[in-house]
Amino acid sequence: MSTTPRLTDSHCHLDFPDFDNERADIISRARETGVHRMVTICTRLRLAGQVRAIADAHKGVFWAAGTHPMSAADEPLASVEELVALAEHPKFVGIGETGLDYHYTAESKAVQQDSLRIHIEAARQTALPLIIHARDADDDMARILSEEHRAGAYSCVMHCFSSSRALAQAALDLGFYLSMSGITAFPKSGELRDIFRDAPRDRLLVETDSPYLSPPPYRGKRNEPSYVAKTAEKAAETFDMDFAEFAALTEANFDRLFTKAKP
Repeated sequence: MSTTPRLTDSHCHLDFPDFDNERADIISRARETGVHRMVTICTRLRLAGQVRAIADAHKGVFWAAGTHPMSAADEPLASVEELVALAEHPKFVGIGETGLDYHYTAESKAVQQDSLRIHIEAARQTALPLIIHARDADDDMARILSEEHRAGAYSCVMHCFSSSRALAQAALDLGFYLSMSGITAFPKSGELRDIFRDAPRDRLLVETDSPYLSPPPYRGKRNEPSYVAKTAEKAAETFDMDFAEFAALTEANFDRLFTKAKP
């Protein structure tokens, strides 16, 4: 009798209105496909309470919180103390998402950088992994991550990584992890798959970033945590691995990075 491989969706947004009125069913579907853990990410700290409540209500659901870089100019600047206080919750497992995004919000790059450095210090103080969003800001991202790491070590995952090979290497050189989203399963993402193929296998995670970025055959539809299995199946092909072997690999990697979520 075959057993469905266990997987963790390391990054989703279960509090988003896309999931209203069916959140319990979505979590149940995820479990049916072997997704036994999910990390739901708060992107605006004023909403931390409702994200925490989702984690409290569901076994296997953990949470993290930070200020998304695209919201950095519109939200109060987080404090290290505020983030450290949130980390006292037993199911709070990471700092972020934070980072830099110059695609639509380059005019706020200064406050984004300030916010990022605050989140890095909170990651240091809590010993929890930093969760990074990076888009169209590779040079500044590599520079700040490296500067801050020299000032004091911290752990980190580059969530939904789809940036340059240079930024991937900069992150890997610091001991950081790269997370594979549904983008890596798109037919035209061969160059991105090559970046992951060349990365150390013990530094790989999988995620949905749901409700965004559904992998085939769901592309163009709302994403949900159960679909991380489709991303993992394509990733197993990329690495010429058995699906169960790749799932076990990412589980071990997740446990090593997100230590508070380890069984």
